[in-house]
Amino acid sequence: MEILPKYGLLYSDESFEMVLCKPKILPLKSVTLEKLENMQKQAQEALKMQEQQQDTAD
Repeated sequence: MEILPKYGLLYSDESFEMVLCKPKILPLKSVTLEKLENMQKQAQEALKMQEQQQDTAD
């Protein structure tokens, strides 16, 4: 329940101003995408190693 005065001025001390926040920097690549790329790179390197071993065995 709000009670307003019958006489006098009604004022508020609060002033509303814009508050600037720090910008949130988003990564260009997501963590899961980086993990997938690393897995693919490791798989390609393992495949190259196997091919080199087969070439040297022949």
